[in-house]
Amino acid sequence: MNMIMHTNHQSTEINDLALLGLMQLISPALPIGAFAWSQGLESALELGWVRNEQDIGQWLEGVLDDGLSRCELPALARLQNCWAEGDNNGLAYWNDWLHANRETAELSDEDTRLGLALMRLLTSLDLQPQTKQGHALLPEEPGYVTVFAWVAHQRLVPVRQSLLGFAWGWLENQLSVACKAMPLGHTAAQRLTEQLRPKLVDAVEAALALPDQQLGAILPGLALASAQHETQYSRLFRS
Repeated sequence: MNMIMHTNHQSTEINDLALLGLMQLISPALPIGAFAWSQGLESALELGWVRNEQDIGQWLEGVLDDGLSRCELPALARLQNCWAEGDNNGLAYWNDWLHANRETAELSDEDTRLGLALMRLLTSLDLQPQTKQGHALLPEEPGYVTVFAWVAHQRLVPVRQSLLGFAWGWLENQLSVACKAMPLGHTAAQRLTEQLRPKLVDAVEAALALPDQQLGAILPGLALASAQHETQYSRLFRS
């Protein structure tokens, strides 16, 4: 499968309601439990791989460059296009592709649980994906990125802004982990936000330019940290 990104069918401008819908989707107040996961960062702190503000910035920049820009973000763009085009095969393919790229049980469990939690919330809001003939169908065991793509499509959020919003939500979550798991103050977290904001844009640009055959995260350190976290004796975040 070789689905190079085409986003001309969507405006690159975002209207007010779509913007508010995106803000709701990436809000830390969204009740899906994303705050409970550290994505390996807690173990990186415990192991001494990340020890201070500078280390955290380098760790997060590395995850952006070799992880999100090569995995979640390009997959999100493809999934949102599949929802828009009613492409059931594409939805199943990219949903399964993401599951196959989760290198630890913890990362796989997080993706599945957040996807199911977001689906329960959408059902309570009557925003769940349609199942009528002619509409794309939700894959079995939909992951978080797949459901996120549905909401972005349903809210008429342009693909580029969907990716920016997803990356912003990830950054806020990771900085929240750092603030809880180590002595990183909120002012330091804001400094890191300022440092990494341009990197989010770079990651989205890279994600939109990558062809299918170049996708796939290159994060052995994060995978090792996540695997270590599964058996870490003392931890604040879920495993």
